[in-house]
Amino acid sequence: MSMGMVHVGLDYHEDSIRVCVLRRDGRELVNRDVPNDARSVRSLVRRFGRPQGIAIEACCGAADFAAELHQQTGWPVRLAHPGYVKRLKQGPDKSDHDDAWLLADLVRVDYLPEVWLADAATRQLRRLVRYRQGLIADRKNIKLRMRALLREERLWCSTARAWTEDWKEWLKTAALGEHSRWVMDQELRRLERLEEDIRAVEQRMESATAEDQLTQRLLEQPGIGPITAVTLRAEIGRFDRFHSGKQLARFCGVTPCNASTGRRQADAGLVKAGNRELRALVIQAAQRLPRHVEKWSTLKQRLTRTKPANVATAAIANRWLRWLYHQVLTIRELAAA
Repeated sequence: MSMGMVHVGLDYHEDSIRVCVLRRDGRELVNRDVPNDARSVRSLVRRFGRPQGIAIEACCGAADFAAELHQQTGWPVRLAHPGYVKRLKQGPDKSDHDDAWLLADLVRVDYLPEVWLADAATRQLRRLVRYRQGLIADRKNIKLRMRALLREERLWCSTARAWTEDWKEWLKTAALGEHSRWVMDQELRRLERLEEDIRAVEQRMESATAEDQLTQRLLEQPGIGPITAVTLRAEIGRFDRFHSGKQLARFCGVTPCNASTGRRQADAGLVKAGNRELRALVIQAAQRLPRHVEKWSTLKQRLTRTKPANVATAAIANRWLRWLYHQVLTIRELAAA
């Protein structure tokens, strides 16, 4: 039995983990399931040697498990990007055995497409942010159903704009049909409860980052409010994990995608990558920036002479993130916060 340096791939599941251990020369030492427990994985791997690298595919629960395993053993645990790992497979077949082996082999040859393993505080903050995003999506769906119900009943208010307090008061007494009235009352109650839940989670987000230096630095930027600052803090985490502002912009999904070939030069919109909610948030911030900062207002005026407004906004978002990256890196303790 080998007791040298080994490479480990972990295929994570809710109730079990597939563990594959490879030697430096690629020989497979073991590939089997163990219970979903860091001690079980540690006990199996230690029989064959000390891991030079451990890879686990990023999925729900994998980050917490990786952090726990690293804390117990000190072993170098790395999160793998699931999309890129899938592209590296050499066949259409899928099994736990092959998945664990591929992860171990990628870390063995140092070709693992890695993603950042966030610290516990950042992971907890992300859960707050994403819970709020879910509430916002639910609120949007309720509002869409309410407006659809009014269109079906052919009703509209001519004295107030939609979603103002006066409009909501009109909605409570609008002449709807019997069952439509009951449905509308249910939707109004759900909407009120959602509004309370959203306010509660936003207050918790602000209190959770009240002492965070990076969040406070982001709040100092013109046009950046509490929700934008906390979301950037949660999703980006550490600015120094990016090698450049361009890489940060690509992570946020606001980098233009090149579609050139031969003599034809063309763009294909924004890259189809990154967190969609984060990209939408950055785009919304870019729409506000020209109203607060002359530099971005001038850029928008120049770009809109030859390009559509949405293209100009995306360009502002891209350049603002690159600028923000260098602003944060000038304060070392903030970059590594």
